[in-house]
Amino acid sequence: MKVMATLRQKLFELFRADRAPTGYRPGVTLEHLRRNLGLATFERLSATRAQVCVDDWVGEIVERTESQLLMHLVMTEFVLRVPASTGRAGRFDVHHGGAIRRSGIRVRRRSGNQALGRELQARILADHALFQALMPLDFKRLRIALQDQQWCVRLEHMGGSEVVNRLPAFRRYIALSAAQRAHLLATLAGLQRVLSNL
Repeated sequence: MKVMATLRQKLFELFRADRAPTGYRPGVTLEHLRRNLGLATFERLSATRAQVCVDDWVGEIVERTESQLLMHLVMTEFVLRVPASTGRAGRFDVHHGGAIRRSGIRVRRRSGNQALGRELQARILADHALFQALMPLDFKRLRIALQDQQWCVRLEHMGGSEVVNRLPAFRRYIALSAAQRAHLLATLAGLQRVLSNL
């Protein structure tokens, strides 16, 4: 019995979700992204967090890892916080519509007020500059949450990330192209604008 308990404990430690993957170098991907973005204001808050200031908005970039078999991914997530004038609450996912070709922007309610989700989608579609930036933007995840009178946007782009493989051993940083960088910055500025008026 004691052997099984010890084995179970060792397996738990090996596959623990909060454990940093083997070969993970905190802050390296964030440094690649700093050079890739080329922003005048990029302040490191810690090894895996930075604050950026672009024109009218201030945001945060957070580095996070995702383990897979014999490899791991290091992603960067752009976080934007905007004061809200409403006391409502909700969590929403924003994604492209269309199975093969992008046919628009959809807002899916995960929790909270359904009417707020419809209003959020209407505002995103009505803001021409934001819509034009979102359509070609290659994002993996875009989540918008409203809680305690504050909007919180979490945008994870396909670029600005690193793939680290152990067998065969290689590392590859996936850079943001100049076009994707422009769409990303325009999207964050547009979300700041839309959410501050919602």
